[in-house]
Amino acid sequence: MRKQEKEIPVFVFMGFLESGKTQFCRETLVDRDFTQGEPTLLLVTEEGVEEYDEDELKKRNISVVYLEEEDLNTEKLLDLQDEYNPTQVMIEYNGMWQLNKLFEIRVPKGWTIVQVITLIDSTTFTVYNNNMKSLMAEHIQNADMVVYNRCTDDTDINTMRMAVKTINRRAQIVYENVNGQAQIDNGEIEIPYDLDADVVEIEDEDFGIFYIDASDNPEKYVDKVVKFKGQVYCPPQYKGKAFVPGRFAMTCCAEDITFLGFKCVSMETPNLKDREWVTVTAKIKVEFYKEFDGDGPVLYAQKIEKAEKAKEEVVYF
Repeated sequence: MRKQEKEIPVFVFMGFLESGKTQFCRETLVDRDFTQGEPTLLLVTEEGVEEYDEDELKKRNISVVYLEEEDLNTEKLLDLQDEYNPTQVMIEYNGMWQLNKLFEIRVPKGWTIVQVITLIDSTTFTVYNNNMKSLMAEHIQNADMVVYNRCTDDTDINTMRMAVKTINRRAQIVYENVNGQAQIDNGEIEIPYDLDADVVEIEDEDFGIFYIDASDNPEKYVDKVVKFKGQVYCPPQYKGKAFVPGRFAMTCCAEDITFLGFKCVSMETPNLKDREWVTVTAKIKVEFYKEFDGDGPVLYAQKIEKAEKAKEEVVYF
């Protein structure tokens, strides 16, 4: 009879082949402060260049089990629970498998996914992001932490930060250099406009940066007057007292286009039509509204002008 009452934390490590998953797991596991000698089950679903020293891990009460995709099922996991009786589980997950598969399996009682960490090789990030954008987006979207490794002084930190923030604003970002030294992201995006100007002019191609930075750091924009071009969206719940000027953005693939914008209070709202292009000049305040689940930027329009559509109608990240 199977019986498991206490919670068993499960840590999932995501990433493409040679993204540094094995090395990261190995370094984590050999730290006695993490495992504390407790029975730990390490499930490996992908064999890369790096390998585990199973004898060394066994000395630390860590058992390694290799799984094929067909092995990732309820019965197999229940058998492993009975055989090893772990107090914690770590899964090095194959980067080419859908993560939903793991979430949809009925896992042994007590198993609880407490953290998903995505490892990304900064030297191959652009290639994977351009050619496997949907899968890369899934890795980022489900992560509690994103670790960019093999970073150098030439690494484009801003682009990598934006890739995460457009998809998953809650994820912590860590940059690790070639020597293994880590630095936690400070949340500051390099902005291409002058925040000290009387009127902060946001160029069409910079709207995405403005949206992410103002969302993450609204206090920077308090009482700033901004001017930008966007399309009109009039949510019915605003009852003609406010609208949302914004842009359609492709966050991961052509099938995943979303509208990004901030609430804008304006008496001109009844005269506006959905999807028409306007240039908005507005002062920014920070207020609570449910779309942000808390405090966020709210625009107070000073001027609204009809405008030609942007050269690129969709914002790309």
